Amino acid sequence: MADKKIRKIVLAYSGGLDTSIIIPWLKEHYEGAEVVALCTNVGQNEDWPALERKAKASGASKIHIADVREEFARDFLFPMIRAGAVYEGKYLLGTSIARPLQAKHQVECAIREGAEAVAHGCTGKGNDQVRFELTYKALAPHLEVIAPWRIWDIRSREAAIEYAQKRGVPIGNISKENIYSRDWNLWHMSHEGGDLEDLWNRPKDSMFVLTKSPKEAPDRETEVVVDFERGLPVGVDGEPLRPVGIIERLNRIGAENGIGRVDLVEDRVVGMKSRGVYETPAGTILHEALRELEMITTESETLGFKRQLGIRYAELVYSGKWFTPLRLSIDAFMEKASEYVSGSVRLVLYKGNIIVAGRKSKYSLYIQDLASFGASSYDHRDATGFINLYGLSTGVAAMVHAGAGEKKGGQADEMKGTAATFHDR
Repeated sequence: MADKKIRKIVLAYSGGLDTSIIIPWLKEHYEGAEVVALCTNVGQNEDWPALERKAKASGASKIHIADVREEFARDFLFPMIRAGAVYEGKYLLGTSIARPLQAKHQVECAIREGAEAVAHGCTGKGNDQVRFELTYKALAPHLEVIAPWRIWDIRSREAAIEYAQKRGVPIGNISKENIYSRDWNLWHMSHEGGDLEDLWNRPKDSMFVLTKSPKEAPDRETEVVVDFERGLPVGVDGEPLRPVGIIERLNRIGAENGIGRVDLVEDRVVGMKSRGVYETPAGTILHEALRELEMITTESETLGFKRQLGIRYAELVYSGKWFTPLRLSIDAFMEKASEYVSGSVRLVLYKGNIIVAGRKSKYSLYIQDLASFGASSYDHRDATGFINLYGLSTGVAAMVHAGAGEKKGGQADEMKGTAATFHDR
């Protein structure tokens, strides 16, 4: 039996199949408990009045809808862009980055409501359970966590549909034929399940929601300019925009030109591999643009180290470790490393491709006079001493190994000759 002391539960509610059936399940298993639904608007296109009616029809005592789009873009997406965080080289972390924000608002709602517990609809196989629960631990470790998918006997989406139908829970157009599991927010849309579980199956064109197929995209180039200040996007085509406005505009432009589709078999936090297909038009454009701007404004050692930390940053986001000292510390580095990453990048979009057409910055480290193949202030004779010093360790190793007789025959003779030449210098 459930613990009698749990009188109120705040559920992270999306209106999808999983969270819709959790409401009656909680009421059945936590007798007398009030279930409060919290839905965070992170940019998904929902019929909000209908969502409210659905939650109450499913048994929720009330529903809170929090519009957190600006916070999502400003405090979560843009720092992640600045860090260059891409998981396993392909995934732009659209679902991963939303979960800590959603869990944060769920915790705040639970505290306001005086609830003893929080609940989520994540399965025991997935990453999201980790992301939600690590946030609970970081922000409100006293709250009890209820994860129905880990304890109930519903083991498939088909069984979940049957459960909903028997209890009269409205589930919209979800059916045993329409079986994809989707997550949608300002940043992306993900698709999992169904025929995608067979890795040999190509994603069907009818599955995609946000983006045009590259073959259906316009047969003309579309030019767009993205403006940055200190590593953060600030405008499009010279027009200053708020974070949400930048993402929405680039989503429209990118989607029309078939930008941002990714098919990925990724490593989940729990250890298994899974397949996801993602649509991230604006994110793809922003990552490409920022990378090009960094190439002209950031010196090589800082840029190289930033790239390494970007991989670690992506791993932290993917595994739900947003509210951690390490993530905050890396962000402090990213802020400093991006101090001079200001300027504009011109991109051309064409049938799924992003072509870099131009870059400019008042902090550009590219000096045309130095880089030119023509006459310049660069003295080519300086290279001789540089190479001698730069290759010193290589030459010393060759000399020692040749002297120790580690190489035989002609190759040893060749190395001795090289060492002697180096010694003469």
